[in-house]
Amino acid sequence: MKLFSAFTPHHQRTFWVVLSILLQIGLVLGVVHFFNQYFVFFYWVCVVVSVLVALFIATRRNKLAYKVAWIVPILLVPVVGGLMYIFLGGGRKPQFRRKDAIKVYQQELIPTLDNLDFLPYGPDAAQQAWYLQNSALCPAYRNTETRYFSTGEAFFPVFLEELSKARRYIFLEYFIIAEGSMWDEILDILKEKATQGVEIRVIYDGIGSANTLDADYHETLEAIGIHCRPFHPFLPILSIHQNNRDHRKLCVIDGMTGFVSGLNIADEYIARKTRFGYWKDNALLLRGEAVWSLTVCFLTMWDDGRKEKSDYPWFRPQDLPRAEDPKGLVIPYGDTPFPEDTVCEDLLLLMITKARNYLYLTTPYLILDETITSALRAAARSGVDVRVMTPRIPDKKAVFAVTQSNYASLLEAGVQIYEFTPGFLHSKTVVADDLYASVGSCNLDYRSFCLQFENGVWLCGTDSVISVRDDFLETVPLCDEMTLEDCAPKNLLHRLKRSILRLFSPLF
Repeated sequence: MKLFSAFTPHHQRTFWVVLSILLQIGLVLGVVHFFNQYFVFFYWVCVVVSVLVALFIATRRNKLAYKVAWIVPILLVPVVGGLMYIFLGGGRKPQFRRKDAIKVYQQELIPTLDNLDFLPYGPDAAQQAWYLQNSALCPAYRNTETRYFSTGEAFFPVFLEELSKARRYIFLEYFIIAEGSMWDEILDILKEKATQGVEIRVIYDGIGSANTLDADYHETLEAIGIHCRPFHPFLPILSIHQNNRDHRKLCVIDGMTGFVSGLNIADEYIARKTRFGYWKDNALLLRGEAVWSLTVCFLTMWDDGRKEKSDYPWFRPQDLPRAEDPKGLVIPYGDTPFPEDTVCEDLLLLMITKARNYLYLTTPYLILDETITSALRAAARSGVDVRVMTPRIPDKKAVFAVTQSNYASLLEAGVQIYEFTPGFLHSKTVVADDLYASVGSCNLDYRSFCLQFENGVWLCGTDSVISVRDDFLETVPLCDEMTLEDCAPKNLLHRLKRSILRLFSPLF
């Protein structure tokens, strides 16, 4: 054990997790080897199982590319393909009580605006608002101020100031919380507020924070008066449900002030630590009625699987002040990994197809299916100024290779693509026609659309829409514009590598 004492607890945990998974893989291979004496019988049983599993996958309500990414390896290696899918739990739904959450949304998020309130913003914006309010159960609000932050450094002082004003409760839900100066400053405020009787609840993702926090860190927080729930802590077992992560990034303070963002709680997000060059991110502050949707979004996640449910009326502000200068519509929204929930992708498609003059998108990952690709190509070919911004320096090389492989099809249709040269671009924004925009946690990839819990805010007619647009335009000079020559495969091996990565990209 002296050998392991030289490593941090995070590295020791990673070692044991990897060892456990390798042992499970070895067990499966051992079973296959054991049945070698009955190879012909065993082989044909596995083939039948794999074919049935492939047919089952084909009938599910998942995206076609996601189905193909599973069916191909299953049929190529039928001896283990179908069995692995079964053992991984691929046929089961995410571990989240969706029906309970929907019931809460229907009870607590009652719309106060109707279709006539949407019409002044034009039929295209009205259709998006109608979809979110009626199909996604995400109501629209007017009495809400918003403020957009184009960097983590601009966001953080305001974030700390708002936390220090809390009187009743603070909710934090982030994919990653990492120990460092950013978290230390937040934690100092949380400790002080806890001693003042402020109720504090924290959710962090069990895998997103696996390498940044100790396995029992939630107990450390509980010991100082901060309620904490790690979302689906990582278990060293083979299970496809390890993919269903809480990727949301939100904060709620007293039900009056809220934040949504692309950034997590770690030093690189506020330029206090260098990772992959300069880390560019963003955030949005909300103050007013729309914060209630963020509150309900958090509480449904907090209550999932708990016998004791939250008292929603207690958390709702009784005397919500009128916003000083509210403009436009504000609609916070959420999404889940269930095939029935396609809010993020549906909203993106609506924003693409309804754009008339321009459409600007920022994303760290560009892994698109044919539907979104076709929509972007059609928009560009119809005269819309379509621009996409991605990072030059990647955090994941395989994902970056898939991102670049999507360039050619878009460039051929007239889409302009920019790579952010100073470092890693982590912002996730969409803005169109100086009228509507979206800011949140959703990347433009299969993982965000199909596998994770996400959240964001759709804005229409607010000053923040213009701020999102200006942020994009002011960042363009820091980018290199890509051409077809830039993204052409270097050789046959490079082309083959990209093709394979794109085939299995829905599983990344």
